[in-house]
Amino acid sequence: MENMMKWLNDPVVRSVLALILAPVLGGIIMGLDRKITARMQGRMGPPLMQPFYDIIKLMGKEPFVLHRPQILYTMLHLVFMMITVVMLVTGQDLLMVLLIHAFSSIALVLGGMSVRSPYSWIGSQRKIMQILAYEPILILLILGIRLRDGSFLGSAVLESQEPLIYSMPLLFLAFVCVLAIEFGKSPFDVSSSHHAHQEIVRGVYQEYAGPFYCLTEIAHFYELALGFGLVMAFWHTNILCGFLLETVVFLFLLVVDNAFSRLTTGWMVRYMWTVPLSLALANLIWLWR
Repeated sequence: MENMMKWLNDPVVRSVLALILAPVLGGIIMGLDRKITARMQGRMGPPLMQPFYDIIKLMGKEPFVLHRPQILYTMLHLVFMMITVVMLVTGQDLLMVLLIHAFSSIALVLGGMSVRSPYSWIGSQRKIMQILAYEPILILLILGIRLRDGSFLGSAVLESQEPLIYSMPLLFLAFVCVLAIEFGKSPFDVSSSHHAHQEIVRGVYQEYAGPFYCLTEIAHFYELALGFGLVMAFWHTNILCGFLLETVVFLFLLVVDNAFSRLTTGWMVRYMWTVPLSLALANLIWLWR
């Protein structure tokens, strides 16, 4: 057991395990999302493993792009997302993690804007507004961790004996709103929709197809695993409590997604810069004192 713990603490081993397990967990989360959403709407829904079936099918299709730079941006989107996951599991600087994650989002935006499709352009512009809406919350979250633990390193969070949820409950609520944007949940699914219930259909993903669209889906798997991994970090001292917290957040996002329709981009930015940002600032002031 002691040798296994030393093996798991090795940064290289943890990085490899994260790169392998994160998309698997992300795909399962997406499968549960589709299945539960279908049951809430009175449908049977697809199989739990449907996201993986989709990946296999997309990889077998003929490669097709409207503009060659789109291939580069798609690959950068996935690579930067993978680097974000690796840096997080190895306890690196959280500000750098946030920067690399932003690079991944920007690469997706550039890929959407590299074609002449008006739907793709609109989706990309709305993705930029999403980034502007949630980035201040993430910055304040990292500043809160710095105030509490005295370090920007992710490893400092895991070394603390007190869960983040105890000292950062308001920042946690603000972070849940960030997850709703990142996962494309209503009422914040303004740039893309995994349920295709908006007028721009797939938005920023509109002109991706075949294996290149597959890369964006795999990147989304990583993003799902990353988001729920961060939720677990809020209660890292107890695995059971952390899992229950993840379950509550997952079900809450599903209920909100099915109970609310998509709202405007302007409303999203105003809401994120008022309610969640106010909660985050209040929690930051509390930590400062």
